[in-house]
Amino acid sequence: QVQLVESGGGLVQPGGSLGLSCAASGSIFSINAMGWYRQAPGKERELVADITGVGDANYADSVKGRFTISRDNAKNTVSLQMNSLKPEDTAVYYCNVIYRDYERNILAAWGQGTLVTVSS
Repeated sequence: QVQLVESGGGLVQPGGSLGLSCAASGSIFSINAMGWYRQAPGKERELVADITGVGDANYADSVKGRFTISRDNAKNTVSLQMNSLKPEDTAVYYCNVIYRDYERNILAAWGQGTLVTVSS
């Protein structure tokens, strides 16, 4: 069992900044990729950004230059710094971790989601 605990989120005005964090714990042998997805009302869940164990980051075109993903391998945490937020960034943000358990199975875990609302 792996637990992902998310923090951050909330209400912010357009142009503002917000940070999200996610901590993974449980039966983790190693973590491959960590990332953030989001789902807006009436839309499918989409990748926002992800990052490998060596720090290679990948971003959705819509957030490039505004969002920064980072991870702390020692603490099994991943963070997302969101700047210049727009109303269209409003969504529930989910942490995602691809990991190996102690049987070397490759599995995925999801956080419970945290709401980000960008509105004046």
